[in-house]
Amino acid sequence: MSDRFEFEGRTAIVTGAASGIGAALAEGLAGRGCNLILTDIEANGLALVAERVRRPGMTAETHAFDVGDAQAVKAFARTVAAKHDEVHLLFNNAGVAVGGTFERTSEADFDWLMGINFQGVVRMTRAFLPVMKRSGEAQIVNISSIFGIIAPAGQTAYSSAKFAVRGFSSALRHELHGTPIGVTTVHPGGIATNIADRARMPADASEAEIADGKDRARRSLVMPPPEAAEIILRGVERRRARILVGRDAHTLAILERLFPVTYWGAVQRFLAPKTD
Repeated sequence: MSDRFEFEGRTAIVTGAASGIGAALAEGLAGRGCNLILTDIEANGLALVAERVRRPGMTAETHAFDVGDAQAVKAFARTVAAKHDEVHLLFNNAGVAVGGTFERTSEADFDWLMGINFQGVVRMTRAFLPVMKRSGEAQIVNISSIFGIIAPAGQTAYSSAKFAVRGFSSALRHELHGTPIGVTTVHPGGIATNIADRARMPADASEAEIADGKDRARRSLVMPPPEAAEIILRGVERRRARILVGRDAHTLAILERLFPVTYWGAVQRFLAPKTD
């Protein structure tokens, strides 16, 4: 496996491409000469992104479906296989959020999140690993989170999924060692996407509680998605196994490494709202 990944002329799948990091990845990949296969559950947003990123000599096709739907993923894989002989990059980026403690999170919401944030990654990888093996040099890029390294209170569902993505990716990387296929795990910190605005909240959450949660999210989700995408793509180009995105992600990862059991007190101080 070469030390650097060449993007020009390669075919890349990006899930969750209608907005946020996914849309920014599509822009960055198009600028590097990749042909794009973009997916999202939101067809209108997906079409707008595809129209924006298309360039002469490259393609940007769209497929609207839910990666949480196992049959939809299989159908998508069949459609892609019928049209494309090779897939070189798989960005498993699609994700959702659920707010609230474990006791306040319904079983249905917990399972819904796991079905997209973790099982979606597994399903897409299972569906496309065979064609990626036939494609020669390839890279699987799984978007975890800094909450796949630290585990904040109130994030039981989200952290469960993101830790699972991290473990799955690490084991798969070891299994594929010595092959032309690499596996990258990405741990973004606070990226300015709409994931918090779309989060499912506990049924008993008050309007004030929901508003406060969104306000705290707006203060912490600050890095523009294009900046995050550029960091990710530079890391993929270097075929890095792990990419931390943002100063906050680097700081929190250091805290967890230094204090693997007792880091939470320091994290709470780090995440506390700044006052003048």
